[in-house]
Amino acid sequence: MTPADPPRSRQRLAILPPTFTTAQARQAGVPSRDLATLVSEGAAIELSRGVYRRSDAPETAHLDLLAVHRRASHAVVCGESALALHELIDDIPAAVHIAVPRGTRRPAISYPPVVVAQYAANTFDLNIEQYEAAPGEFVPVYDAARSVVDAMRHRNRVGHTLALAALGRYLRTSGPDGVGDLQRIARELHALSVIRPAVEAVLA
Repeated sequence: MTPADPPRSRQRLAILPPTFTTAQARQAGVPSRDLATLVSEGAAIELSRGVYRRSDAPETAHLDLLAVHRRASHAVVCGESALALHELIDDIPAAVHIAVPRGTRRPAISYPPVVVAQYAANTFDLNIEQYEAAPGEFVPVYDAARSVVDAMRHRNRVGHTLALAALGRYLRTSGPDGVGDLQRIARELHALSVIRPAVEAVLA
């Protein structure tokens, strides 16, 4: 394929997923040179180094999440980003917060900004769910209960006020099983001594 054949490049772009990597484009027959041309023509946008999104893809407010997931597929959205996705805090995080198993490679991503935490490998997979960041596109995120427990465990880092606010909102919105879910995950993470008195204080 030559640069003088833009229709074929666009046809091949159309078969790629909405968010794709340079490697995926190459496999579809769109080399880096032609991909750069498509970006300059507005057919695709670059979200992060080596990560692109087709311009005809559905709109989403979570482009940063999609970009980071493509760069670090083994990571899980955690911390303030997870709390925000679960609508447990009103703050909009300035970076995408992700976790990787302790002892594994820490992703080196300059844009979008990321904050990387390392969680114990034996509990890393607890309470992961899939969040639909765009139609048909999912990223792994810790569920609401684990996100609250993690916030309380790491309250010195995330801030006591934010952690307690997330806990309070969770207890107001989680229904009758909320406390039990918190206690179960807290027990798995050896954090009952932190969660139990905090829950009692909020519910008092």
